[in-house]
Amino acid sequence: MMPRNIKPLRPRFLSYLLGIVIVLFLTLWLVSLVMNPPPGDLRHLATYLGLTSIVSAAVGFIFHRLGWWRQLPRLSYALILGYILAGGLTLFNVWVNARLMFINEHDLALGSLLLLFAGGISIAFGFFISNTITEALSRLVKGADQISQGDFSTRVSVSGNDEISQLSKAFNQMAKRLEQADENERALDEARRNLVAWASHDLRTPLTSLRVMITALSDGIIDDEETIARYLRQSQNEIDRMSNLLDNLFELAQLDAGFHDLNFEWIALPDLISDTLESFAAQAKMQEISLEGSVNKNIDLVWAAPEKLSRVLDNLVSNALRYTPNKGMIRISAELEDNEILVSVHDSGNGINSTDLPHIFERFYRGEKSRPRNKEKNGGVGLGLAIAKGLVEAHGGKIRVKSESGQGTRFSFSLPIKENLEKLL
Repeated sequence: MMPRNIKPLRPRFLSYLLGIVIVLFLTLWLVSLVMNPPPGDLRHLATYLGLTSIVSAAVGFIFHRLGWWRQLPRLSYALILGYILAGGLTLFNVWVNARLMFINEHDLALGSLLLLFAGGISIAFGFFISNTITEALSRLVKGADQISQGDFSTRVSVSGNDEISQLSKAFNQMAKRLEQADENERALDEARRNLVAWASHDLRTPLTSLRVMITALSDGIIDDEETIARYLRQSQNEIDRMSNLLDNLFELAQLDAGFHDLNFEWIALPDLISDTLESFAAQAKMQEISLEGSVNKNIDLVWAAPEKLSRVLDNLVSNALRYTPNKGMIRISAELEDNEILVSVHDSGNGINSTDLPHIFERFYRGEKSRPRNKEKNGGVGLGLAIAKGLVEAHGGKIRVKSESGQGTRFSFSLPIKENLEKLL
């Protein structure tokens, strides 16, 4: 244990000794320069000053080594003790050297009293300065106590450029980060509660419907083939609905995990858009909605995860079909814009209310808050656009929405062009 305690002390004590030696030689040099004493007197003075310097160094080391100043309840007391010790050593050095140099008793007494007065002034000044320093530290202690009690809005005032001011700035930055982390945690907790609430609600509804239909079939209440076939189709739809919900929840879990397993490859964007149009053709025809697509002739390959990019298009088109009335139009397009590929899904629906646009990509945001939906199409659970946003960002792109009342809605997302990716790879 002893070596660990002495090791950090050694550099500070060596600096302390070096300071005493420098002061000793500087004093002797000034005495020789100003007073020009005889060599013998200068040697005697050097001897006296050397002895008192050794005593001063020993006293300072003992006080520091014993660590009395660390046992005091306030830092200001420790600083005052330091000033008293410094004044006492000053008085000791002057009195001893004056005594050895045979100054008469009257002058020695007067000089000692004057030194005592100067030392008292120094201690009073030191007390004033120490209170100024400890006041700033007390604010930090109070602020830390408030943060420990959960008040992350706590801030301390900052003045000056010294170490305490730098510590105060660091404290405020820490408090700001803790406050932000607390807000994020609260938002995450709320999102989790919403997840449980919405998932429970959206699973309970199809489960209830399934239970009723299966009970009716198993009990023989329904016996005509047409009704049985209709019940089976409805059961299949409810199962698909629950499956989609679970897929969405799993997709969100992957998004929160950072998507470390994305399998990127070069894919033909025109083919992907064509496949998307084909997969929704029957549904669009049933709703009497025109489904169109176009791709700029200069666009071919994109660096993407095929399944995930297809999921983005599916979610956007599915959302557009949900809110586009019969006889409407949905158009998928891909253009080159600002040195990137911009893919858009534009529908001719009624548009989204401007107050709802900032929340459109939030989890569990539902279309009924913003615009009328096609009643013939089951609504989603408010996860599709949130998933699309996460998948686009996982590809290094951005997704945005533009909508005006009565003029439809346009969702668009960006992808890096092939030439820029090749420079990075």
